[in-house]
Amino acid sequence: MQTYQQLQKELSFESELPVTVDWSAAPDFLFLIKEYAQKTKPQTIVECSSGLTTLTLAKCCQLNGQGQVYSLENGEEYVEQSRNNLIAFNLEEHARVIHAPLSSILIEDKQYDWYSLSELPEQKIDMLVIDGPPGFIQKHSRFPAIPLLFEHLADNSIVFLDDAAREEEKELVTMWVEQYPEIEHEYVETERGCSILKINKV
Repeated sequence: MQTYQQLQKELSFESELPVTVDWSAAPDFLFLIKEYAQKTKPQTIVECSSGLTTLTLAKCCQLNGQGQVYSLENGEEYVEQSRNNLIAFNLEEHARVIHAPLSSILIEDKQYDWYSLSELPEQKIDMLVIDGPPGFIQKHSRFPAIPLLFEHLADNSIVFLDDAAREEEKELVTMWVEQYPEIEHEYVETERGCSILKINKV
């Protein structure tokens, strides 16, 4: 059973991780993204939402000696909290938490509230981690991630979707796979379910 303490030890965190029971990603999901980041050393990592995933990925970049994390966060209080956590762990050079308020956008004749991308740098994304927006905001709350970021994804990039055991997440993954033949989908049986999407554009 993977635990936060085990993650803390493996990544050589000197302080206890700031775990929030209701909001923090589960340890097994954090281990999945940690292991991928350490193995492939991605240059540009983007995540939808911030928190323990931000600290984990920023620490991987620090240990790798390369890479940068960009976290899209809609709540100002969470932006401040995540930035303070990065400072507390001396990881602020490896991650940038972007205040990205939810704004209305039309995708395939459906209206969604999703993160503003105005502050996201124009770089090819090697690794995308989707853990927001929260599902209670709207139906298929995380669907816009792929339609809005697909052109920014590198030719051989990867996407990790947390909470993939939920019915709405299963539905939106099906929607993505039907719309984008470049996607190869693998489901991993974690505590909350994880969908891994490998993007093959070439």
